[in-house]
Amino acid sequence: MPSHPLPPQETVMHTPRIAVAAGIAALALTTAACAQGSATRSASSDGETTVRYMTFSAGADHAKDLDAIVAAFEKDNPTIKVQVQSVPYANYATTLQTAISGGTAPDTFELDQQSLATYASSGALLDLAQSAAKDPAYHSSAYAPANLKAAQYKGTQYALPESFSTVVLIYNKTLFAKAGVATPTAGWTWKDEQTAARKLTDAGKGVWGDFQPITFNEFSKALDQAGGSFLSADGTKATFDSPQGIAAAKWLISKNKTTMPDAAKTANTPDYDTNLFKAGKLAMWHNGNWQFSALQNVPFDWDVAVEPGDTHKASAVFQNSVGISKNTPHADAAFTWLAYLTASDTTAKTRVDSSWELPPLADTSKVAGYLNAGKPANRQAVFDSLKQQATAPVIAKQQQMQDIVNNALADAAADRTDVAKALSQAARQVTALLK
Repeated sequence: MPSHPLPPQETVMHTPRIAVAAGIAALALTTAACAQGSATRSASSDGETTVRYMTFSAGADHAKDLDAIVAAFEKDNPTIKVQVQSVPYANYATTLQTAISGGTAPDTFELDQQSLATYASSGALLDLAQSAAKDPAYHSSAYAPANLKAAQYKGTQYALPESFSTVVLIYNKTLFAKAGVATPTAGWTWKDEQTAARKLTDAGKGVWGDFQPITFNEFSKALDQAGGSFLSADGTKATFDSPQGIAAAKWLISKNKTTMPDAAKTANTPDYDTNLFKAGKLAMWHNGNWQFSALQNVPFDWDVAVEPGDTHKASAVFQNSVGISKNTPHADAAFTWLAYLTASDTTAKTRVDSSWELPPLADTSKVAGYLNAGKPANRQAVFDSLKQQATAPVIAKQQQMQDIVNNALADAAADRTDVAKALSQAARQVTALLK
């Protein structure tokens, strides 16, 4: 095991995982009006303060892990109690937006990089500088510099980096062995993946070779893998309708039509891909290391590899951060909780031991044990994926942009519009958003 499993922290994790709900820009108009009602969000009596925390990443698989962190924090900080509100991933953005708009926002809440910019620009987040200066246990040097910077907006520290994760190619080794197909390697390309997927697909038996949905995030990543760019260098024009963009879209669409289950069915069935893989009916699955703990007891052998590329590798890397509501009446207690949640030894050990998303700490020895924390065998692929990261665009009108691209991809996939025409129209619309 290498002494430093993480590569140098020179790049910022960009790819957003949660789509901010439509209309979130309206927060700028409502945040200022919420100050009066927000003070009722948390209680303080007899010298004890309750801090509310909203999260999406704990979920069912890691609720007990978060509970353990909370218990350890409360033991070390007996005057502060943490009240956790776990919201399903699919509903999180809408739930948080509604709470902020209605003046009932939690004191602290989880963010991805895309929503960090949205909430910071709308005035919903507290500048952490003042509380940080008061907390003797807080040291900014605990975080990897690039990750700390990624939790800033226009140079202001509006959040603390909480965790990072990567998307890898998860594969069923048992299915590969039964079909006599060589398993994925770090050198695989799109062609290698598709060749294997065709051999592994048996639609009659409900066995599928691959799963990678046609979405904004997957298209953005595939575009990078094909050598294209989503926006021009100066950020004023959409450029994803290039030959590389057309190739990326066709790559995703061809997979969906030949080696994946029906897109209409999967779109309307929650966790369809997860259940399909767990049932041993899916050979390859583009998903993140946050799935590892849920796959520990599946009745077949499995492993992971860095995602295949086209002209080069480019992996999706996600970063979560945690922020404080601008109107919280307990800013210092809230900061004490977030500093512990993000940088304590307890949190680092809990995340590593449970195969949760990893802590973005400067001291990489604190995550070294992750490589030997159980299946999959090739956990090194998680860290190798950080070496060449796909950079998804983040703009002020993010949701509108994603909707435009998703609609264009859906039209092309359903053969309602030619791929090149669909992307060209979408690029013009996205360019208009940038003005």
